[in-house]
Amino acid sequence: MARGRGGFIGQDGLNAPDSPTEVSASAGDAQATVSFTAPTDVGGSAITGYRAQSNTGVGASGSSSPITVTGLSNGTSYTFNVWAINAFGYSAPSDTSTGVSPALARGLFGGGTSSNVIDYIDIGSTGNATDFGDLSVVRNELGAFSSVTRGIFGLGNDSNNSIDYVTIASTGNASDFGDPSLNRSGASGLSNSTRGLFSGGQAGGTYYNTIDYVTIASTGNATDFGNMPYNAYSNASCASPTRGIIAGGFTDSYVRSNAISYVTIGSTGNASDFGDLSSGNWLFSGCSSSTRGLFGGGNFSGSEINNIDYITIASTGNATDFGDLTTAVQNNGGLSSEARGVFSGGRLGNGSSTNVINYVTIASTGNATDFGDLTVARQKLAGCSSAHGGLQ
Repeated sequence: MARGRGGFIGQDGLNAPDSPTEVSASAGDAQATVSFTAPTDVGGSAITGYRAQSNTGVGASGSSSPITVTGLSNGTSYTFNVWAINAFGYSAPSDTSTGVSPALARGLFGGGTSSNVIDYIDIGSTGNATDFGDLSVVRNELGAFSSVTRGIFGLGNDSNNSIDYVTIASTGNASDFGDPSLNRSGASGLSNSTRGLFSGGQAGGTYYNTIDYVTIASTGNATDFGNMPYNAYSNASCASPTRGIIAGGFTDSYVRSNAISYVTIGSTGNASDFGDLSSGNWLFSGCSSSTRGLFGGGNFSGSEINNIDYITIASTGNATDFGDLTTAVQNNGGLSSEARGVFSGGRLGNGSSTNVINYVTIASTGNATDFGDLTVARQKLAGCSSAHGGLQ
């Protein structure tokens, strides 16, 4: 029963339920979903409901886990407690969840072959993409990452050493952010809420293991972070709030790498070995929730593939099969919310570009489902979002 947990709320503490346990929260657009484990000891009568409440006092009630709390402010961090309720009153509050920040779940796809187009989608829905604006220049084989409020698109085209930014909640053309530490194309991007990294790349036939970073909320040139374990380009990346994952790529030994490495985003230093993809891969893309990273599409043994692999970001180990995209494709773009991974565009087996957008539910496994279409069919594009796993 509800003893030894800082008191209780209700008419009869001896008969009130024990507190819920294992409370966690995941953020959405102006809301959060609070999950918990019901108490084993229900007290003197059956539990009739639960109350989930934020540290600011905004809450919601429900009959079971999870409970969705609405009316939150995007960009603000919230923690949550949960109470169990029976006829005798409320339990003591649960332990406090870790903090999450709600965000507009908007995804941006930018650039591509002969393209400076930026499209946007509402990740939580389905439908065709809408025009957002334009990058400052045509960029292909570019990298992208984002905070809750700002999207960053950079590098590409070998000779373009600039980085662009946009405000995700609005629409309009991109503005100059600064320059990378090294001019290159085929670098992938990853970020948490404050810092973004570009990894790998090539220029003029020289392959690089360079990782550089920027502070997303500011402007200015990128700074050296460290190195990947090998020189490669057209790799794929994703992130949790603390850890960045870099996978695959075409190496200077002319091998499609299956290596996965990781960095701690808040520090600097060289990447460490994480494990292996299910096969050597390049020309593919990544996305993530705060716990799980996905890698979809790409090129294995010279042909486009539809494979999706997944990893648990906080651990190390080899990737596991997740399912398949709706079609085999390479040079696609990826982005995500905490719940959903989205892959779009790319090159088909006949050499043409596609405008198809696919999505999957990150916490499960299974094949991708059609989401809608980009405004323009293209390949060698990149994606970012206001709600990806690195922001939770």
